[in-house]
Amino acid sequence: MKKIFLPLLIVIAALGSTIFLAYSMRMQSLSFAWALNFLLMFWVSIFTETQTKELTSPYYTAKAWEREGKLYGYLGINLFRKMLVIIGWEKLNKKSNPIEKNVKALEHNLLRTKKSELGHLIIFLIVLVVSVVVAVNRGLRDAMWLIIFNVLFNLYPVLLQRYNRPRIERALQLIRRNEQGKRYRHGA
Repeated sequence: MKKIFLPLLIVIAALGSTIFLAYSMRMQSLSFAWALNFLLMFWVSIFTETQTKELTSPYYTAKAWEREGKLYGYLGINLFRKMLVIIGWEKLNKKSNPIEKNVKALEHNLLRTKKSELGHLIIFLIVLVVSVVVAVNRGLRDAMWLIIFNVLFNLYPVLLQRYNRPRIERALQLIRRNEQGKRYRHGA
């Protein structure tokens, strides 16, 4: 019962607060686009953190064309990463989740990339729907802030997680291979 009740409660609260936001602000405004994204980030982060699943869907497996990251490079992911460093997000993120070179820490980081990607993907889809509704009812120009913030706050973070995950997986494989080699050499 708890597995259904808590997520349902979160969805209802998110929906209610989003509807309240839509009625209390002009949907074409910069402030609405900003507030909507952060409100959804709040609710989706609560939702993803309450989920105990390991997120083993094949969706999370990097495709062959993703492993090298060239497409993400062409799409400007390195510029986005630099922007995160400049605004201080990377420092804040590393402070709360330090990178360690051990299996447990890398497995935790791998799960975090999946949860982050899931959260930003959910938000991206919701804001995309709101953007389409605003564009259809008021024109594309009035949906511009929603579109811009959706790309910056959600699409690029999804791409970043897709870019980072194969690197974390390779590091994890190397550490596991080194640990197996040490056990083999020491006769364990």
